[in-house]
Amino acid sequence: MIDATQIRKNMILRMDDGQLWRCVEMQLITPGRWKAMVQTKLRSLRDNSVKDHRFRSIDRVEQVHLDEVQMEYLYASGDDYVFMNHETFDQIHLSAEAMGDAMKYLIPNAVFTIEMFEGKAINVVAPITMVLTVAETEPNIKGATASASFKPALMENGLTIMVPPFVLAGEKIKVDTREDKYLERVK
Repeated sequence: MIDATQIRKNMILRMDDGQLWRCVEMQLITPGRWKAMVQTKLRSLRDNSVKDHRFRSIDRVEQVHLDEVQMEYLYASGDDYVFMNHETFDQIHLSAEAMGDAMKYLIPNAVFTIEMFEGKAINVVAPITMVLTVAETEPNIKGATASASFKPALMENGLTIMVPPFVLAGEKIKVDTREDKYLERVK
């Protein structure tokens, strides 16, 4: 158990209802002569719902530690996605709900972090950066460099990302998965 003032972003908390929640945002509020409060935005690990929750500074909450396992994405099987553990070669099937935001970065043979709690996979985390191939984008217009402009590019996995005008179809680019943002070209 930790004090509410020790809650930090990305911590996993078990609330009174027994559900696991990830702290997405946290702000310590000290209004005038009143006691301090901790205002948080929590995301459910079960169904991805978001709620705001205010703790008193004297409240205590249980922090939960998740096991993280590196697994390789293999293929989609119906509504499930199949991952393989590199160490034990065990395969697990995850539903689209468990995939969360990582689903848009699924490409075969990509390695993801699977968060496990009590032996059950509850969340999939994409790597911070991934190398993707540009499937299609508008051609570069010569002399259109007067201002810093970006153009949409469709990636191999169906994701659309804004890229600089010099990026062409077929090129590989590095993408920040946290913000869906172009970082650089890969040679």
